[in-house]
Amino acid sequence: MLKKYFNTSKSSGISPYIWSVFSILPFYFIFRSTSKIAIAVGIILTIFFFISLRFAFISRKWPVYLWTGILISISISMTILFQFIYFAFYIAYYNGHIKNRIAFLTLYVIHLVATTISININFVTQKPLFLEQIPFIIIIWISVILLPFNIYNKKKQEKLEEQLEDANKRIAELVKQEERQRIARDLHDTLGQKLSLIGLKSDLARKLISKDPQQAKEELVDVQQTARTALNEVRKMVSQMRGIRLKEEIILVKQILKAASIEFIGQEDIKLKNVSLFLENILSMCMKEAVTNVVKHSKATECRISVDQTWNEVRITVQDNGVGMNPSTDIGKGSGLLGLGERLDFVNGSLDIVTDNGTKIILKVPTVVKETNKEEQA
Repeated sequence: MLKKYFNTSKSSGISPYIWSVFSILPFYFIFRSTSKIAIAVGIILTIFFFISLRFAFISRKWPVYLWTGILISISISMTILFQFIYFAFYIAYYNGHIKNRIAFLTLYVIHLVATTISININFVTQKPLFLEQIPFIIIIWISVILLPFNIYNKKKQEKLEEQLEDANKRIAELVKQEERQRIARDLHDTLGQKLSLIGLKSDLARKLISKDPQQAKEELVDVQQTARTALNEVRKMVSQMRGIRLKEEIILVKQILKAASIEFIGQEDIKLKNVSLFLENILSMCMKEAVTNVVKHSKATECRISVDQTWNEVRITVQDNGVGMNPSTDIGKGSGLLGLGERLDFVNGSLDIVTDNGTKIILKVPTVVKETNKEEQA
């Protein structure tokens, strides 16, 4: 219990101490009065202020206006009667927590106008206690202007971050579900037919073993061959599920280019930092698609591939010296670039095509990098 308390205190910083001082401060101003009636009124107003503040924080809809109106009225009364303006800081802090935008703006304007009027009244009356606090009064007035917007925007940002996190979780679940369905389809297509065939041939071999041993032997050979084919297909499918790294894809791309008599120019040893396997799989597929497009359509003699990583993105450039293409008309005509763009859109990436002495395809994908590694990659 004590450990939990100290952890909470540590995370809160000095805020609890500041609020404690503000809570005690009104009594200092109240007891400076010589009238017992004024002291009693001040104590009642102070207690009622903190009770109203509590109800304001737990209220919703129209009671928000009611309790905030009461708080502003008490704050003005304390400012005029006792030259105590610091309740305005509490109200400014509370206004920033109002979620409804119309209510926030309405109560913000009312509070700012009311605080400004109460300050001007004290300036007109020239009360010494008030004039002694001029620097602090200016700070409170600036807080009334800036603090609500600061808190309101912070709360709005936190809400958006929570919604984004929820959306990312839902997307992750959908991706998992889609992957399960894909695996189920692959297993059904890969094993279902062949296992059925193995079952049929095994039954046939069992029936023929006494009537026609030679035919039964041939059926068993077919069963053996079918089982081996199914095993190879399963191994291939599992290998694809594991994904492929970009440096492994470069080796395959080099082999494709060599088979097409296109010279490969680029670095083979690629090392990416803080890039997930999922994102690297997307990049690998996109790079392979771009190279396939070079082989099929460019009539090039060389292909230059470069991979660059900054602290916030990965860029892959695939450039050839072929006949070039028109991005406005050629995309979608069997070039595969349309599907490539869709894959990049899925990870908030972008596709740029430049035609100048050939075609240059630029793939850019944003990546999240830890703060400690930004300097290393800059």
